[in-house]
Amino acid sequence: MTSAPRPAVPPSGRLHPRVAALLTLGLVTVGLLTFTGESTAPRNSLHGWSGSTMGTTYRVQIDAEMDGTDQRQLADQVDRVLTRVNVLMSTYDSTSEISRFNRHRSVEPFAISPELVQVLARALDISRRSGGAFDVTVGPLVDAWGFGPGDTDPMSPGESRLETLREGVGSTGLYLDSSSRTLAKSHGETGIDLSAIAKGYAVDLIAALLEAHGLNRYLVEIGGELRAGTPPRHGEPWSVGIERPEPGRRRLGFRLTLDRQAIATSGDYRNFRTTEAGRHSHLIDPRTGAALPFTGMSVSVVDATAAAADAWATALSVLGVEQGFDLAVREEVAALFLTDSAGEVAARPTPLFLERVSGLQEVEWES
Repeated sequence: MTSAPRPAVPPSGRLHPRVAALLTLGLVTVGLLTFTGESTAPRNSLHGWSGSTMGTTYRVQIDAEMDGTDQRQLADQVDRVLTRVNVLMSTYDSTSEISRFNRHRSVEPFAISPELVQVLARALDISRRSGGAFDVTVGPLVDAWGFGPGDTDPMSPGESRLETLREGVGSTGLYLDSSSRTLAKSHGETGIDLSAIAKGYAVDLIAALLEAHGLNRYLVEIGGELRAGTPPRHGEPWSVGIERPEPGRRRLGFRLTLDRQAIATSGDYRNFRTTEAGRHSHLIDPRTGAALPFTGMSVSVVDATAAAADAWATALSVLGVEQGFDLAVREEVAALFLTDSAGEVAARPTPLFLERVSGLQEVEWES
């Protein structure tokens, strides 16, 4: 089995890489093909390009009749979409919309963009349905545990500091008015961090852009969050590989195909630290403020949108295999839980995952 090039590891920070769902394209086994010739590109061909965004990489692949000029124009439009998302949702840009909201200490309503209304409406809904396991106000706790922007000494922050920080954490303290497009907060220190949903949302925007141009056969990926359109006209469907949750290794564990679906994977086996309190992952439980202990697990979620898959993968990872599985079944989330024990990987798919996903098979491949 071959694999398309893996995204470069981005710098540490809020928009940390999701555990990579590696592309293994059955249609094109040499990776991402880019056709730049205006008149020599085959009529039935896969066009694609890649770039950097949100501290990671993105890729777009399209099965369509397209010349080099069309592709360049489309790539420019995709770049504008990504720039717009960063302008609104980046925690690194002090002038971004959410950075300005986070500095807004007043409890008075703050005017926000239509895009931010969309993302927050989805985020607050999943926060409610997950019992607070997904929470866009968790940023201060992420920073305290050393997983935020910049170099932080990986020491346990201490209960007193966590208690202080938790005063400003909690999505129930956010008040979104979709009609007036405003966002208010009950605590002046509350801020929002969309790192667990923004990449998925950007994937959805690119998919919408492609479909608006009548391009329905595509695969879009940002930092491991993927969305596929209609399968290619020739060859196999869009094929995706999911890594085994093993620290220090990159081995595919499962392969599946996507048809007008999105997938996101979250886990604790790539980004973790060791402190005097033991080994803990970058997954922070917003309800307690605790960095969750390393267990060697991952959750992959398949949904109609990458934003929902992105957020649900985070929520279910925070809850863990047992509670997460029960919630996924109850909320009808298509999820696949993987756990690693001494090199043996156990898979636990929800009924809806088995119903929605085609071509699921265990594989053995290592980079």
